Amino acid sequence: MSVRLAGNVAVVTGGGSGIGAALAARLSREGARVAVVDLDAGNAEAVARTLPEALALGVDVTDPVAVTEMVDRVGAELGPIGVYCSNAGIGSGAGLGDEVDWARSWAVHGMAHVHAARAVLPPMVERGAGAFVITASAAGLLAMMQSAPYTVTKHASVAIAEWLSITYGGSGVSVHCLCPQGVRTPMVAANALGEAEVAASGDILEPSKVADDVVAAIASGVFLILPHPEVHDYEVGKVADRDRWLAVMRKLRARIAAS
Repeated sequence: MSVRLAGNVAVVTGGGSGIGAALAARLSREGARVAVVDLDAGNAEAVARTLPEALALGVDVTDPVAVTEMVDRVGAELGPIGVYCSNAGIGSGAGLGDEVDWARSWAVHGMAHVHAARAVLPPMVERGAGAFVITASAAGLLAMMQSAPYTVTKHASVAIAEWLSITYGGSGVSVHCLCPQGVRTPMVAANALGEAEVAASGDILEPSKVADDVVAAIASGVFLILPHPEVHDYEVGKVADRDRWLAVMRKLRARIAAS
């Protein structure tokens, strides 16, 4: 199944920078009217000003009431939502983190996707068309060694996307899960150890390349979006021999720490 982007309405959360800003720009070039949603309203407005038909909204996507109100406003001002990119993410909690790190990570990487799905999927199902995209991470398939809160909750993002695909995938709605490794975003740049880890695992891509891959997946209906194709092989290796994979990851961790 595929979703027509031209003339459709797309929402991008975390749209004020990084992958989200690139997604907003790419969807707009495809002819979509885009709602740029970000916790920082100023960042959302800055991105929206660069697009021909866009709405900027400052929204806390971990607040279910705020998400419902945002969906209602987008519907009233732009039209029914045909594409929803649940993209907001945070880098929080070195090592095992603390209670605040875990709470914030669960809220953004877990429940924010659930709040969005509750708000937008029933109308999509009723219309028999739509695309719902969750930005997870290769860390959700493999691991990000610098942060337990990040990698564990990104695994939750993948599981939520899989559950939604199983539950709604036969209704005319396509569900997609984006799992890149390193992408040149403010979040990666702010974490020297995290950037060293992703650089050791593969190329650090530009957000525009990731956005291109998302648009291609929406067009083709593919669930798992891997801007770094090697992640597929890494995951196969993990499943085939988990003890060997863990040993390799320990060696990689030691090499990064030594550098």
